[in-house]
Amino acid sequence: MKVAYVQMEPALLEPEVNYSKAEELIREAVDKGAQLVVLPELFDTGYNFESRDEVDEVAGQIPDGPTTQFLMELSRELRVFIVAGTAEKDEKGRLYNSAVMTGPIGSGYIGKYRKIHLFYREKLFFEPGNLGFHVFNIGIAKVGVMVCFDWFFPESARTLALKGADIIAHPSNLVMPYAPRAMPIRALENRVYTITANRIGEERGLRFIGKSTIASPKAEVLAMGSEDREEVAVVEVDLSLARDKRLNDINDVFADRRPEFYTP
Repeated sequence: MKVAYVQMEPALLEPEVNYSKAEELIREAVDKGAQLVVLPELFDTGYNFESRDEVDEVAGQIPDGPTTQFLMELSRELRVFIVAGTAEKDEKGRLYNSAVMTGPIGSGYIGKYRKIHLFYREKLFFEPGNLGFHVFNIGIAKVGVMVCFDWFFPESARTLALKGADIIAHPSNLVMPYAPRAMPIRALENRVYTITANRIGEERGLRFIGKSTIASPKAEVLAMGSEDREEVAVVEVDLSLARDKRLNDINDVFADRRPEFYTP
């Protein structure tokens, strides 16, 4: 299976501009054979909001809002699965930092995830996620989803792995330097592939680090982006490696767990 990240610089509060840019990069990834493409967190709106009103103006419902409809249409046309971060507004007007998954199946809508661990000023605008961690079975793979700061909590990736994820899709807007080093460890300790799709650029004084990363269950960095360029990377992954939790003939990273001793 071939997977990809899209690293891009979203324009703040300009969804139509971002749709056009994302489509160009997704098409590039599909031309290179990608079957699953991961986009950054809030790829459609930008990130560094000044007020809740700003978020409210650009957030959309899932799946009926313009962002999810755009992704659904593109997934159906290109026969590709997409995971992308977006600002969600629910039927009661509550705002979530969410990720949506679309694909070439049926209507194109597969599901959504609402970010559980909000970072810094996100807490001023968004509600904390309330749907839990979920793994989407897309036939060729089982894909778990988490968003940006979720990586800082090892329970996020572990929960997805225990629920059967082969791949963890990780839309991000990283500003701290640690995740590109940490995500290969998350992949190793859970024996899964991880795809971190980060953004680049500067927004109202906040600088994003790029370095989108695809890591293997052996902690190998299979692809890493630059710090300042919009780009895609496409990598072939061997899902049988993610489905084998054995380290040797005796040790299995899941069978050897001792959860009865993990409670503080």
